[in-house]
Amino acid sequence: MKKIIIALFTVGISIGISNGQSNIRTKHFNLENGIGIQGYDPVAYFKENKAVKGKKEFAVNAEGVIYYFSSAENKNLFQKDNMKYEPQYGGWCAYAMGAVNEKVAIDPETFKISDGKLYLFYHTWINNTLTKWNSDETNLKTKANKNWQDLFH
Repeated sequence: MKKIIIALFTVGISIGISNGQSNIRTKHFNLENGIGIQGYDPVAYFKENKAVKGKKEFAVNAEGVIYYFSSAENKNLFQKDNMKYEPQYGGWCAYAMGAVNEKVAIDPETFKISDGKLYLFYHTWINNTLTKWNSDETNLKTKANKNWQDLFH
């Protein structure tokens, strides 16, 4: 009986830790109805170097964040290493995270892959933050990394 209680307690702690991580992610990530990157396929950015809409039938829940994929192959790649494909800063505008420490919406078609990481940016017809990011990327990336980490502490 004691072993069963210990096992149930251990499972309860694991679930609590897992749910805690999910709650932090869903609180801080850029989501629309629980869906990341407005339904765009995170793997396609890397494989096709373009933004591709995902399909509901290829959905994956990654610790509380749902991503859609354009193919079963992309879904499988993501499931093997989701951290490799998830956008930086929870899918918020990288420039805004670095420049003003704010969560700003993105245009999923305005992106950059740098050092194997996906960065997304705000873009309207009068303001493209990717251009601003490119003009001071090293400094902005350092600030954005720190600002994003501070949200979780």
